[in-house]
Amino acid sequence: MEQAMRDFFLFLSKNKTLTKLAKKYGLRFGASRFVAGETIEQAVNVIKDLNKKGLVVTIDYLGEFVDNEKEANEMADHSIEAIKAIGREKLDSQLSLKMTSMGLDISDDVVMRNMHRILDTAKENGVFVTIDMEDFSRCQKTLDIFKQLKSEYDNVGTVIQAYLYRTVQDIEDLNQYSPNLRLVKGAYKESQEVAFPDKKDVDENFKKIIKMHLLNGNYTAVATHDDAIIEYTKQLVKEHNIPTSQFEFQMLYGIRPERQLELVKEGYKMRVYVPYGTDWYGYFMRRLAERPANVAFVLKGIIKK
Repeated sequence: MEQAMRDFFLFLSKNKTLTKLAKKYGLRFGASRFVAGETIEQAVNVIKDLNKKGLVVTIDYLGEFVDNEKEANEMADHSIEAIKAIGREKLDSQLSLKMTSMGLDISDDVVMRNMHRILDTAKENGVFVTIDMEDFSRCQKTLDIFKQLKSEYDNVGTVIQAYLYRTVQDIEDLNQYSPNLRLVKGAYKESQEVAFPDKKDVDENFKKIIKMHLLNGNYTAVATHDDAIIEYTKQLVKEHNIPTSQFEFQMLYGIRPERQLELVKEGYKMRVYVPYGTDWYGYFMRRLAERPANVAFVLKGIIKK
């Protein structure tokens, strides 16, 4: 039942008609729990509140199905606007972005031009930028672009997904770049030909790459809401005397906020992934797909209205 629900919401996340309707009618049906607002001003207020609580942030202007150069350039403009707001407001925040929103599916020229604009602005403002990982079909191209950008900039990292068979090899290949990586389980529906179908195998691979990357001496963001993975990481760093300055935990805005604050109190760096923007629908559907508890929360919100 849980897998069927996950597949259903992942299917809905790719519906372009529903995406357009969501843009038109704004945040509805509990989405505001997971999305910080539609404007950078609204997002800044959320970040300030999180910073006051001891939480650090990475902000992401949401975008789905960007298929023309004009829209890709506009998405890059939004990222640049966010970077400038971080600098101007002196927020403890980084920036996250998707390569498809920068023009990955349009041309190499478009995506690289936009990434250079963003990273130049980020460098001027002292902001770190993480390139989010998307589905398997875009994995290699995303990593190729990351490697190219890493040779030019120090303020850029990317994401590695534990559910892919190729992940251990990717960690080994990237080590020469001393990369700052966000390690995640993975949130896209993938074929068994490229990804582990069983959760237990994903979890074991997740632990394996966390250990590999930390013992390689690289900065590691462990992005998870899973207490078992969190505890594994705590024990690992204790066993190998890894300083808290070499890693952090990351969670999504609106999910397990109490646990986020607990980790801060325990002395760990806790970064919250804060999305904003009008194109929130696909992101929202993927959050519903991840945990049945999220669906229950939204249904309660609808009934109360």
